[in-house]
Amino acid sequence: MATSAWEKDPEATLDWVWDWSDWLEPGETITTSAMTVSAGLTLDSDAHSVTSATAWLSGGTPGTPYQVTNRIITSAGRIDDRSITIRVKNR
Repeated sequence: MATSAWEKDPEATLDWVWDWSDWLEPGETITTSAMTVSAGLTLDSDAHSVTSATAWLSGGTPGTPYQVTNRIITSAGRIDDRSITIRVKNR
């Protein structure tokens, strides 16, 4: 999957959702989800359901791109990562 680029203001705290439902096999669910965030961006919290994962992110320096990666493990034992790039800019 190609990396997607998103923008946020450095003062904003926003949620970012990884929807895995199209990738999961019928009956397969997410059992574990972990977020990795580039230094300088703050992971305030994260959670997952059986088909998606959410990260609440804040901070960052304007003009700086940050990578955020969601790694899941499924009920079938499959492991995969999806990354996005968040560009911080004043709005």
